[in-house]
Order: sequence, then structure tokens, then C-alpha cells
Amino acid sequence: MARFKKDKKRELAAMGTGSMADIVFMFLFFFMVISNMRETDVRVKLTMPSATEIQKLEKKSLVATIYIGIPKSPNENTLPPGRVSVQLNDQTVKQENLVGDVRDFIAVEKESRNEEDKNRLTFSIKADRDIQMRYINLIKGELRANNALKINYATTKRERGEYAGGKY
Repeated sequence: MARFKKDKKRELAAMGTGSMADIVFMFLFFFMVISNMRETDVRVKLTMPSATEIQKLEKKSLVATIYIGIPKSPNENTLPPGRVSVQLNDQTVKQENLVGDVRDFIAVEKESRNEEDKNRLTFSIKADRDIQMRYINLIKGELRANNALKINYATTKRERGEYAGGKY
């Protein structure tokens, strides 16, 4: 019988790591594309009103959002106790400071933009559909008084022939 010789111990071939960097960057790019960065933590409950004629805002970086709704937690600042909460950036506003805080919010948003973007800055009001209009009018009046004339009302899309309670 023939004998087989073992010359030396065989070593494992080195694993090619050249494409590993490509795979890591591909995963990184994938997760960057599918994730979204939320700027503010919304502290009010919102059920958006619906509308048929809506437009999408073109450049979201030129939008400053004001939230008006029912507070999510009982210890948030509210206008009448426990009913309506106004949120500017990440803070809810006390009733006695509402006008001054809205004025400061407008000034900060305008100062953080360059001259070209100041004129294109839009203030978006995201309000719960059951909120009384007097709160929205109060904030809208303060926006107008401070020369913030581009105001947007956020809504959800509704098909024609529908109304808030269902279909006609």
C-alpha cells in the first residue's frame, strides 16, 4: 500500500478584508438613508384636521413649528388648567408668558437664519382639530405683529367627498 506523506501543516488562507470596508460603508449609508432625525419631542397630543387642497412645504429647514394641543402629561404648562398646551421648540409655554414667549420664539428663529432665509421663513401651526380657534388666533396675531407673515396650517390629506366625520 502506498503511503501519503504529510510535508507540513497546512495554514489557512488569509481572509481578504479589502471588501469589508465597502460593506461597512454600505450599511452605514443604508441606515443613514432610512432613519430620520426628529428635532423636537412633541409634548402635546395632536389629531390633525383634514383638508382636500393641500401643498407640501418645499424646504423643511425654513419651517419653524408651533404645536397647539392637549398636553400629554398633567404637569405640562397649559393655558386653561389642563386643557390646551402650546409648545415652542421643546418647551411648553405658561399662559401668562404666552405673548412674550411667542415673540422671543420668532426673534430666535429669525436670528438663526441668514438674510436670504429670513424672508422665506415659514411658521407652521400644528394644532389639534378640537382646539378652539381663539388660541390659534392669539398666536397668529402675535406672528403678524412681529412681521412673520408666512403662516402655514398643518393638515392631513382628505379625499374629495369626505368630511371630518366620514363620507357624504
